[in-house]
Amino acid sequence: MSSPLRVRYQTIELGSSDIHICTLRDNQEFSDPKGIAEALGISSASWPLFGIVWPSGLVLANYLLDYKTEGKRILEIGCGIALSSLLLNHRNEDITATDYHPEVESFLNRNTLLNDDKDITFERVDWANDESTLGKFDLIVGSDLLYEDQHILLLANFIQNHANDKCEVILVDPGRGRKSKLTTKMTEFGFENRHFKPLHTDYLTNQFKGHILKFDR
Repeated sequence: MSSPLRVRYQTIELGSSDIHICTLRDNQEFSDPKGIAEALGISSASWPLFGIVWPSGLVLANYLLDYKTEGKRILEIGCGIALSSLLLNHRNEDITATDYHPEVESFLNRNTLLNDDKDITFERVDWANDESTLGKFDLIVGSDLLYEDQHILLLANFIQNHANDKCEVILVDPGRGRKSKLTTKMTEFGFENRHFKPLHTDYLTNQFKGHILKFDR
């Protein structure tokens, strides 16, 4: 990756797995010399959000440690730095990662190499104009996806488009106040739901105020 971005390398312990990752140094980084992100509607303020390991991402990855994923086709939505995808791939699970940001794939490829693992299938997708070739999945996961009210319907429809008739959905929400509206829409699509606080979050610096949203159909 030839760019002036300042990055950092770290190892995150997830159970018995050490996941090595390259991330942005901080959330003030920005590099869009060809205007690709700008053309996609990604502002300079939101540009670096993909490249940081956020608390919600850590909660999701730790929750998946003890979750039954064997034999399932798994999709991570809005993967960002893709910690959960890297973990699942390290465990030889069938994982596909997606995001809208144009830099995600290059970081994903770099981090897959860092962990000496097989390539992760990736597709850049737009929830509002879903022309992807992803197909259907048994398990769909994601973290901190509901930044704006308009994302509620877009996310629910995207999940519905890529969920098998029998499907599990696990989303980690840090508490942005939109989980109830998303749950209402998911219920219309035939999903049962429960919301709960994650247990044992001593791997986080601060108390996690959000919830894990679990949907089953």
